[in-house]
Amino acid sequence: MQAETAFRAALAIEGSVALPAIQDAVRAFARPLGYDRFVLFSASAVQDEQVERIYWVEGDWFGTGEGVDAETYVRRCPMTRHVLQAREPFFWTKTHSKAGEFYRIVRVPRGHGLHGLQVPVFGPLGLEGAMSLGGERIDASLLARLAASVVAAAAFTAARRLLEAPAGETASTLSAREREVLAWTAAGRRQAEIAATLGLSERTVENHLRRARRRLGVATTAQAVRAAIRTGDIEG
Repeated sequence: MQAETAFRAALAIEGSVALPAIQDAVRAFARPLGYDRFVLFSASAVQDEQVERIYWVEGDWFGTGEGVDAETYVRRCPMTRHVLQAREPFFWTKTHSKAGEFYRIVRVPRGHGLHGLQVPVFGPLGLEGAMSLGGERIDASLLARLAASVVAAAAFTAARRLLEAPAGETASTLSAREREVLAWTAAGRRQAEIAATLGLSERTVENHLRRARRRLGVATTAQAVRAAIRTGDIEG
């Protein structure tokens, strides 16, 4: 039953034309499993600023009924940092003590506290984003984990498609030098290394990256790399 429900939710998400429709489909699927808190963001394991864009934060993550500052919570949460090294979805538990909040990775969440599932999403460049689902009483069965992972991955893919500039709607094509600089960036080279390799100054390399971002209609270099791979300007 959970597999069928997840499949229907993923289909609804795939057909969504706005973020609220994605959110409604995720809530309808996840709440019977005990999840009522959600975080969805894009990320990169290559860039220094690893959380690129936060698509959605909802729920009482602090357990106080207070609103959540998305930037502060997502970027500083230990589970966000852990997902950058993860290779598969994982459960976590957050408890409170006199010393403060305590997070830990667990095989099966049990007892009091906030529990959750973190789902990393991978693409041609490795980690591309993640979704975290949380609740106080969650279904932690294997089938529920697999079903939630399918829905979370569908939600990330659809949100990125809707909220980031489609590759087919970019302003113009990249220059040969911009493609070259992006290709070295995709290979994991830092700006200083690229500058030395191409005989350019670091400022010139940054200017090429800035123009590439502008042409591709994206906010970050990691997004520009992904867009250039989709358009075929560089190889993945």
